[in-house]
Amino acid sequence: MKVGIVGAGAVGAASLLALVMRGPPACQIVVIDKNHQRAKGVVADLQYGATLSPAVEVHAGDYRDLADAVLVIITAGVNERAGGATNRADPAGRLRLLDTNANVYRDIVPRIMDVAPHAVLLVVTDPPDPLADIARQLAGHGRVLSSGTFLDTLRFRFHLARRLNVSPAFVDAQVVGEHGTSQVFLWSSARVAGMPAIAALDRHGESVEEFRRHVEDEVRYANITIIEGTGASQLGIGMATARIVEAILRDEQAIMPVGTFNPRYGTTLSLPSVLGRTGVSRVLEPEMSEAEAQSLQRSADRLRDVLQALKV
Repeated sequence: MKVGIVGAGAVGAASLLALVMRGPPACQIVVIDKNHQRAKGVVADLQYGATLSPAVEVHAGDYRDLADAVLVIITAGVNERAGGATNRADPAGRLRLLDTNANVYRDIVPRIMDVAPHAVLLVVTDPPDPLADIARQLAGHGRVLSSGTFLDTLRFRFHLARRLNVSPAFVDAQVVGEHGTSQVFLWSSARVAGMPAIAALDRHGESVEEFRRHVEDEVRYANITIIEGTGASQLGIGMATARIVEAILRDEQAIMPVGTFNPRYGTTLSLPSVLGRTGVSRVLEPEMSEAEAQSLQRSADRLRDVLQALKV
């Protein structure tokens, strides 16, 4: 099988590394970048270490090399730091990048479709949810998904686990909606060993409201904290992207909170979704409190509004 990565920047390179290290059932990975020398450099750097991983052919190419690709990952576009989306007080968050990156997608997606019309498209560029809507319209098919709130969910589980002093693998908690500031934390269903996560906490005098606010801020602004330290948020999303790709290529029917177009909400947003060879085959809407359901609707309204504004 062939997989493409369009965009050899920080996130594209991290996704490639994680994908090779996981050893997916892909015999060929094609890396494309508008700066072909950058794509060649990323591949040259990685190919030596790739000899330690399961056999896979990695090479820098052009769009014509995506012919017969079963999946194409798109990471190209301006990032949060370059696009001015690193202000915690800015309610727009990653959505500030939409105008610029929508133009990037208008160029990229038709080129992919010309040579790989049957490929599943995985949108990772920020903001991934509205860009997935744009990609779906440009592609003319529904085999489009975004990385959505999968990474946010992992961050949520991590921060809950750290407070509980347990492994994140044993925390069940979800973030849904936008991969951005309007994301929704499903506290009502967060569990550890079947016990409500809030009930399991030793808050040391901290109120539930304070605890929730601290955890949500850690998750919601994790990308900014990382960028302040390293200049780019790349490793976590690279690993999350590789896991999504693995589930698709292996036709796992695994359930992850990724973004796909949802007719009920009229936009792409994240809910627990069944992943297989054709992308998302089914969306599962978890039980929510009334407040959570209202927050999810507001998140959907926000995403729909930014797309409407983009069309004007």
